Amino acid sequence: MKNEKVEKFWDSFQKTTSVLTVVLMFLVIYIFTVSTSRANDGNSSYFKDLPTITDTIKYPDFRYAAKKAIPAVVNIKSTFTYKNVYYDDFFAPFYDFFNFFGGLNREQTIVGGGSGVIISSDGYIITNNHVVQDAKEIVVTLNDNREFKAKLVGNDPSTDLAIIKIDANNLHYLEFGNSNDVEVGEWVLAVGNPFNLTSTVTAGIVSAKARNINILESADAVESFIQTDAAVNPGNSGGALVDIHGNLIGINTAIATKTGAFVGYSFAIPSNLAKKVANDLISYGFVQRPYLGVSVTDINASIAQKYGIDETRGVLITAVAPNSAAFKAGLNAGDIILKIDNEELHSASRLLEKINEKNIGDWVTIEYKTGNKIKTATVQLLNKNGDLKPIKKEEISAQTILGATFEKPSPDLMAKLKIDHGIQVTNVESGPLQKAGIKKDFIITEIDHNPINSIEDIERALVNRKGAILIEGIYPNGMKAYYAFAL
Repeated sequence: MKNEKVEKFWDSFQKTTSVLTVVLMFLVIYIFTVSTSRANDGNSSYFKDLPTITDTIKYPDFRYAAKKAIPAVVNIKSTFTYKNVYYDDFFAPFYDFFNFFGGLNREQTIVGGGSGVIISSDGYIITNNHVVQDAKEIVVTLNDNREFKAKLVGNDPSTDLAIIKIDANNLHYLEFGNSNDVEVGEWVLAVGNPFNLTSTVTAGIVSAKARNINILESADAVESFIQTDAAVNPGNSGGALVDIHGNLIGINTAIATKTGAFVGYSFAIPSNLAKKVANDLISYGFVQRPYLGVSVTDINASIAQKYGIDETRGVLITAVAPNSAAFKAGLNAGDIILKIDNEELHSASRLLEKINEKNIGDWVTIEYKTGNKIKTATVQLLNKNGDLKPIKKEEISAQTILGATFEKPSPDLMAKLKIDHGIQVTNVESGPLQKAGIKKDFIITEIDHNPINSIEDIERALVNRKGAILIEGIYPNGMKAYYAFAL
């Protein structure tokens, strides 16, 4: 009797379980159907292009990239000597007295630290210009603790890059990757020497591209940074940004911070730009910079409203330099550049980056909108003099005249300022121009009402001159100025 009750209970339980199983199966099918239809509803064109979950859940492994990059990243110690500003102003008459007691130094010495990346087996190293500029001594320490004194091969303040050289061979080095292939969301590693902690590796993702953060002071500054959230701190400057395959895709340069330490964002110079600058510095000692000859601005809502633009894609040309590459190709102020070499443009900084990856004489294809028409122009990039000849070093070497040095302003800057002649002050030292109040980056357009377009024009205007001199010109911010002084 007892067994019969157990058997009846068991039969009843099995039937109930079967029914519940069927109900649960239908419920799962229903939920899956509803969620799928919702995912496709309205966003189908977006979601269909995304990788599946099984494609994306692949745990990143940074070991290969780290092993490849660490031996090629060096520690740089730069010694800077600064003049004691109080010495000449106050202590000079008492120098012998203080020197006798060893109590006064005419110069002060500061040692700074940074990083660099070996880019050739024979000792060429790329780093940031701010790491080595004006250094009295540069000492490089390799990952295997060998030390070498380095010499400065060339530097470029416009990109904050420099090349130094050590006397060594058979070094492990990194080759430049293609920064154009880098995508937002991609894993990256930052390798350097933060706070003198040598061979430090941090990981993050690419947060954005073509960032302009306005930190470079040069009139021809090229800022189009790769932004990452890989931790970068003081000492990382000049170090490597690599992808998970160990390809060099950037040179770590700056951080966004209010504290002086990393708070979430760092910035690297793209490898394609760094490669161009490095090759020129090694070959010429300075950068052979190509110019399109336009001044451009991003198109946002306010710019679109101001200029009557019906869409916010591309970059707006606000000025074109006379006889520049853009001028010769038929581009005009008011045109909108939509694409360069078939790549859609979303920022002026990306256009600047693309141009500066090129060489003088290279051709670029520009798609632009003029009025309601879409046109395409094939443009050959020129040098700052408006021709195809490589710039000679003597043309840009410092020529001290009146206590200052000069060079030709870039076509892009001339287009922005809407001037067709002038010569720019690159440095002001003690002399008549400094006493007159002329500052660095001032563009001299006229001396005594005579147009100035070269250093030779300045020399001719001042030869055998005595008495009052009138200089007219303009600063890069558009402020016009007049200075008078006597020789």
